[in-house]
Amino acid sequence: MADKVHPPGEKIAHVSGHHDEHGTGQPDPVELSRNIEARIKNPLEGIGYDQLMRDVEVFCQEHGLQEEIAVFRKGALVAQDPENYANIGGPEALDEAEVTALREEVTHKWRLPKKLYLTIITCSIGAAVQGWDQTGTNGANIFFPKEYGIDSSSTRDRLILGLVNAGPYLGSALCGCWLSDPLNHYFGRRGVIFFSAHFCIWPLIGSAFSHNWQQQLANRLLMGIGMGAKASTVPIYAAENSPPSIRGALVMSWQMWTAFGIALGTAFNLAVYYAEHNWRLMLGAPFLPAVPLLFLIYLCPESPRWLMKKGRYHDAWKSMIQLRHNPIQCSRDMYAIHAQLQLESLVLGKSNYASRFKELFTIPRVRRANLAAFTVMIAQQMCGK
Repeated sequence: MADKVHPPGEKIAHVSGHHDEHGTGQPDPVELSRNIEARIKNPLEGIGYDQLMRDVEVFCQEHGLQEEIAVFRKGALVAQDPENYANIGGPEALDEAEVTALREEVTHKWRLPKKLYLTIITCSIGAAVQGWDQTGTNGANIFFPKEYGIDSSSTRDRLILGLVNAGPYLGSALCGCWLSDPLNHYFGRRGVIFFSAHFCIWPLIGSAFSHNWQQQLANRLLMGIGMGAKASTVPIYAAENSPPSIRGALVMSWQMWTAFGIALGTAFNLAVYYAEHNWRLMLGAPFLPAVPLLFLIYLCPESPRWLMKKGRYHDAWKSMIQLRHNPIQCSRDMYAIHAQLQLESLVLGKSNYASRFKELFTIPRVRRANLAAFTVMIAQQMCGK
């Protein structure tokens, strides 16, 4: 008889059926890691019906969702076996509307709720802001060095010009990206995007009115903080709010809309090339799309996953309802997220900034992803992109 598969909420020793070779009764770390990684994709797989229903009942009672217990029973079964939802029988059998909603996730996957469309639009604006911020200085480089008295061919002036141009990337690499973790932890996805939008508005206005290269550098460093925090958060926010069928497309759309922002910035630079104070317009104009980003983000629902990590399950349910067509989709996704969070808590326990940084290199699947991303980013810079 196969070993009983325990629910995600049980202790680590129950998650893995493997013990060390020395007979201590403790899980072998290597085998435990393999077991956990195998279950991350679907933590509910293999759990018996009775156990799953008991887990759902406890889940609803603990998190104030007793009124939704019937739909969570169905959702848990769908999350456990996503391909066979039409074959669920008994009291948890899905009605026609629920089956249709799940089927249309595949057949009409871009038929989305209005709030999810708004979320996609807002994230796209965030990416376009990123692109325009990057290219605004391209045309201005022709003009502002003379204004600041750094237009000679001396080594000093060339270095200063390079430093000013590198300002956003220095601010992003040295501060913005690193701030994204604690900011996300305390303020949520929307809070970080709101924060970063401010840093993509006021420093750019400051850039347009800067009178020397020191002021310009300071403004561009501040802009980099917003760029780094935003680039680290918007794709995550899009992924956490979207259904699995379009999640990859939405995450990858970040690069597409960033390229659109680059094109928009280049077009604007050409449009004002012969204008008076042209370089000031080129440096300041990228704040324009950040203004709607600032306001639209709080019209979008907060990430249900982030709310659940904070124990705000009722708020997560209200958020998820706005992002899905049918409650069966909400219950399926919420219970699957809950199971994954429980599994993560078994492996990671209470983490802090340092431990999460360490996990970039110590957890095999994260290390591989980190290495791949590192290689791609380094290659991108080496080829001038």
